[in-house]
Amino acid sequence: MEKEILLLKLGEVALKGLNRRSFEDVLIKNIKRRLGEAGDFSVYARQSTVYVEPENEDADMDLAEERCGKVFGAVAYTRAGAAEKELSAICQKAAEYLGPDLEDAHTFKVECKRSDKKFPYKSPEISAEVGGYLLDQYPHLTVNVHEPDVTVRIEVRETEAYVHTDPKPGAGGIPVGTGGKGLVLISGGLDSPVAAWMMAKRGVELTAVHFASPPYTSELAHDKVVRLLKKVSEYAGRIKMVTVNLTHLQEEIRDRCPEELHTVILRRFMLRAAQRVAQEEGCGALITGESLGQVASQTMQAIACTDAVADMPVFRPLIGSDKSEIVKLAARIGTYDISIEPYEDCCTIFTPKHPRTKPILRFVEEGEAAIDGEALLNEALESVETRHILSGKN
Repeated sequence: MEKEILLLKLGEVALKGLNRRSFEDVLIKNIKRRLGEAGDFSVYARQSTVYVEPENEDADMDLAEERCGKVFGAVAYTRAGAAEKELSAICQKAAEYLGPDLEDAHTFKVECKRSDKKFPYKSPEISAEVGGYLLDQYPHLTVNVHEPDVTVRIEVRETEAYVHTDPKPGAGGIPVGTGGKGLVLISGGLDSPVAAWMMAKRGVELTAVHFASPPYTSELAHDKVVRLLKKVSEYAGRIKMVTVNLTHLQEEIRDRCPEELHTVILRRFMLRAAQRVAQEEGCGALITGESLGQVASQTMQAIACTDAVADMPVFRPLIGSDKSEIVKLAARIGTYDISIEPYEDCCTIFTPKHPRTKPILRFVEEGEAAIDGEALLNEALESVETRHILSGKN
């Protein structure tokens, strides 16, 4: 069997000094979990590279490559052919393994990295030998060291040599689980799934809370959020989703509180509810998709009124982002098409005609005193629904 392997290049993880091993261990565990459906693989780390090696012919390398490309902690990845650490074997492997790429190319160059300094040939000698062999095998090719159609890359490592073309960009960031646990307030819009993805990229293990208000919000709206979280889970791994029913609370706010303050009062109760869920789930921070000035509830004054009820950090990774930047990132991670589906969430119902954009905390507190907020909050949290979200399942 021709041996093929996946090589994942470490980025920020390689800079973690004495803590590096613990980051690598978490990354390896995350990779193994993601590869479950792809078959049996041996996963190990050496010299700033994680090796993903199939253990039998039944392993699905295409699926493994797709999954590894979305694991936070690797800055790049590539499929490579493995050869014995002997110069003629490396030449032959390069010609065979990269044959389809070389057949379609007009120009090429060879680059070599010799991690094993005991190997008797230096990198320039290896590159020259492999390049000459490939010119004999593919006489239509010419060498172009500046802008080649194909770059043949040789890595001479501890036990084997590997041949491949240019690596693909990885997900980057640091492994999920190394940055603590956070609770993301997830809606069906563009912003919160992107915010969740960004915090997962910084190693945060995610739990999600979604607020529903049936019958004003539909089961289709809830299903939309589930599908958004499945997309995020392709990168973040398993996500626990907690759904809280806010119907009665929203109706009371609508009927009893000053209309221009409806949105900011609702946001304050959402944050209170989210914080209670976060504490029960062992989360150390809340995460929202707010961007400064995007809507009335996201002005500096409105955010200050909202945060006044929080006793834990509230992370807003999109706070300085333009909408166009958020849209671009949503398209990249696969949430955009789902987010623009026209199903209302609880943030868009009972919206006041003229919301207060610069609310004053004292007046907000006086306005929400018109309802028995604690009792309504307890009622909402008594019967939450939970489910576990994992891409490809549920």
